[in-house]
Amino acid sequence: MEHASTPTTGSDRRWWILTIVMIAEIMDLLDGTIVNVAGPSLKRELGTSPSSLQWIIGGYTLALGAGLVLGGRLGDRYGKRPTFLLGMAGFTIASVLCATAPSTNLLIAYRVLEGLSGAFLLPQGIGFIRQAFPPQDLGKAFAAQGPIYGLGGILGPIIGGVLIQANWFNLNWRVVFLVNVPVGLFGCVAGYLLLPKGEGDRRVTIDLFGAAIIAVSSLLLILPLIQGRVDNWAPWTWMSLVGSLLGFYAFMWRDRVVERAGKTPLVMASLLGNRHYLVGIGSILLFFSGWTGVSLITTLFLQIGEHFNAGQAAVANIPFAVASAIGGMLSGTVLSDKLGRNTLHLGAVVQLLGMGLLYVALGNVTHFSIWHLVPGMTVVGFGFGLIVAALFQSVLSAISNAETGSASGLLAAVQAVGASAGVAIFGTVFFAKATSGAFALGFRHAILVEVIVIVVFMLAICGLDKQAPTNNWE
Repeated sequence: MEHASTPTTGSDRRWWILTIVMIAEIMDLLDGTIVNVAGPSLKRELGTSPSSLQWIIGGYTLALGAGLVLGGRLGDRYGKRPTFLLGMAGFTIASVLCATAPSTNLLIAYRVLEGLSGAFLLPQGIGFIRQAFPPQDLGKAFAAQGPIYGLGGILGPIIGGVLIQANWFNLNWRVVFLVNVPVGLFGCVAGYLLLPKGEGDRRVTIDLFGAAIIAVSSLLLILPLIQGRVDNWAPWTWMSLVGSLLGFYAFMWRDRVVERAGKTPLVMASLLGNRHYLVGIGSILLFFSGWTGVSLITTLFLQIGEHFNAGQAAVANIPFAVASAIGGMLSGTVLSDKLGRNTLHLGAVVQLLGMGLLYVALGNVTHFSIWHLVPGMTVVGFGFGLIVAALFQSVLSAISNAETGSASGLLAAVQAVGASAGVAIFGTVFFAKATSGAFALGFRHAILVEVIVIVVFMLAICGLDKQAPTNNWE
């Protein structure tokens, strides 16, 4: 962990530091969804199958989620700045490799490398923000992040679609990875010049065996969700799911053993006893699995089912993006402070209304146009924005400085594994009908799954405090 004496009076570079952190978050969020619109072109050029497309998308988030807790602890031991810069450089190099991949299998491998690099990069951000901003300004930093979380992932398909449609230098789908290169180079230079140089704590030990348990358990969870439909849910898929649950339980046991031995656990015991934090990350798991899944299915339906080109599919996401930005700003600056937990319930109710509009609109697609989806996507986007800013602000307010590395790594890991699970589950539901040509029906079934996820999310957030905890700076 960083030295407990790290000052919290703030930095005169605080907004530059926040900008660099948000650049890293944008790179991650864009890469989690920007490939969604590349499916048809990947199929034409590399012969990518639907399950392989799910691996190209889900492999990134799976590797990210499996490595984030370890990445947070590496930042504690070796310093957040060098770990951040190593992750940024690795992410940029992996993006170049993705752009030059000659086959689907190599592209999946490079995406995994990209995800692992992101696992070094992302957990450091919260620590930088907590160090750079004094307590009275921390809410402003979280409020600024809310729209970024909302827009970053949503703009992925939009930017990807525009780039693929433009087809600069005949690069086709490859250009969606090359956009990371100038951003990554800027992040490396700006991070080297502006991020604080605080030393890590060499007393922190790294539990590599525990990290391996997380990685294997995550793989055992996602593998059957993606391959289960292809293999007709053979017995190995169910054994794998059970194995993943046993693996995560084994990690919790391992964590306690490490702490009793006087070493540094990957997840601090104080976090496992923090009800508000645990309920928060559970809610994040549900929220991001549903949102990532619906985002993917929307793009697949438009491109495969309704034969939209990448540019048209990109434009179709604009109502969602704009509405989510408005909802995020309203939530982060006004509603979350006044309404507390009720902001999350309000956003969930708005999302349910939007899902109902989408479900009805897909009942008859004989003369389909994008205007069938615009009302529902706008309402869903606004609800998404209301939730995302308030949810992260609530969860991050429940941790102390000493818990930052462990807490941010676990939070980001849960978010990434949730997104990977969403790709697998919603992709499976959609393709179960889409492979026979019933694209709208597949979309409607996915919407019903999302309705269930939202209802469970609403029940889960009842476990949060009505008002977020006061920022703990001890």
